[in-house]
Amino acid sequence: MSEAVRQGTLVHSLLDEAVAEVPDKPAVRDAKGRWSYREVDEYSRAFEVWLEGQGFAPGDVLVVQLPASRELAAIFYGASRRGVIFAPLSTAMKAFQLRSVLSRATPRLVMGPAPTLAGLRDVTSVPVHDLESVWCQVERLRTLGGRAEPARVRPEDVAALIHTSGSTSAPTGVVVPHAQMTFASAAINAVLGYRRDDVVFSRFPMAWDVGLYKLALACLGRSELVLADGESDLVLLRRMREVGATVVPIVPSLATLMISLAGREQGAMPPVRMFTNTGAVLQQGTTAKLRELFPAATVVRQFGQTECKRVSIMPLDEQHERPGSVGRPLPGTRVLILDPQSVELPAGEPGEIVVAGPHVMPGYWQAPELTARRFRADAHTGEIRLHTGDLGWLDDDGYLYFAGRRDDMFKRKDIRMSTLEIEAAAMDIPGVRAAGVLPPTADRDLALCVEADLPAQTVLRELAQRLELAKVPAHCHVVSSFPLTANGKHDIREAARLMEGLRP
Repeated sequence: MSEAVRQGTLVHSLLDEAVAEVPDKPAVRDAKGRWSYREVDEYSRAFEVWLEGQGFAPGDVLVVQLPASRELAAIFYGASRRGVIFAPLSTAMKAFQLRSVLSRATPRLVMGPAPTLAGLRDVTSVPVHDLESVWCQVERLRTLGGRAEPARVRPEDVAALIHTSGSTSAPTGVVVPHAQMTFASAAINAVLGYRRDDVVFSRFPMAWDVGLYKLALACLGRSELVLADGESDLVLLRRMREVGATVVPIVPSLATLMISLAGREQGAMPPVRMFTNTGAVLQQGTTAKLRELFPAATVVRQFGQTECKRVSIMPLDEQHERPGSVGRPLPGTRVLILDPQSVELPAGEPGEIVVAGPHVMPGYWQAPELTARRFRADAHTGEIRLHTGDLGWLDDDGYLYFAGRRDDMFKRKDIRMSTLEIEAAAMDIPGVRAAGVLPPTADRDLALCVEADLPAQTVLRELAQRLELAKVPAHCHVVSSFPLTANGKHDIREAARLMEGLRP
């Protein structure tokens, strides 16, 4: 990791460095075509000119509700050059959420695809532009080759707002400055080592941090990024073969889909050398199946939150060591395990995972109370630390183990247990593809929802062979497809609604 990156760099400088070194190398591809690093640079500069013409100044917010594409990559870098805050929103975000997010983000304008403009205009009073008409102007500006008046952009300025769903009713924008984003990207790359011959296959929207950061990581590796957001599930493995995918970011639901598709595939598997997991910890059975199907691939164990991007990564040459660990802290950062009084705990003792370092974000956009709860200054040094709300411990060598969120822990029949433990046992049952546990409440006993082709009683009987009796759910609900959130995680709330009829 270079000293310049350590001290904080501007996001668009990552593109500038790649253009200077490999201008004609393929940079980004989508279903409609491919651009070189030089072309991404040219389009980003043309979009910066367009922003200047719209009166954008450093610190203004640009909201985009668009699927991942070459154009969106250029929009991101063009906004960075102008000092404009890039705020991508999920295309699945509904009107009631959009209204809340847009009122808090206070954008200068909003961009979306033409078919959804009416819905966007219903929830905001700021100008709304469709991508198609904007891009016609950008194409013309690129042909003219003009440059915008240089904007003063500093590493501490905000590059992006990434909206996450948490305990609040509406998504909250995590403030992502240039310095934090470039540091986190360089630190991740220092461990994972993206390469010039890599083809990074991303199924994720840029509204998710995993999708957005892949732009920076591909630049650092001089790799090609394939944007497959919105492409059909049925052609997933075929598309990975066609483009020669070597690095594939996944979430557990995508891993499950790949495993299912692989069982029906006749051709060779894509040449994947590395799966990088995010969103939730992969169950060991899922990891084992991926390794069986892709024997040349490393399934990287890691752990993170949008509020600091990444916390830990298991080194590539240690993926078969220390089962259950999610790796070592990111280079240049620290992980502490604290008790409820914020006292640091010794190795082996579980407590809250707290993160410190240059990748910790400054907080949430226009949400001071929530920021104060999660981002707290150390009483002695004044250093801002991220209190993740997650539980875990460190071993004697500094490797991190994730135990779950505080909400995952509960007592039943006087025994303390975790939803993760029960879900792991369910995933160990042959035929179970996904599992989610609902802790007991005042009017519902412990319940389990699984995606499987097995009868509910079979699942419960198998669980009884793997867990103490108190940990076996009272109810099991079987679905053909586990409900997912807009971020691709298992939607436990929706699962609860599916199970409303299952009362003790």
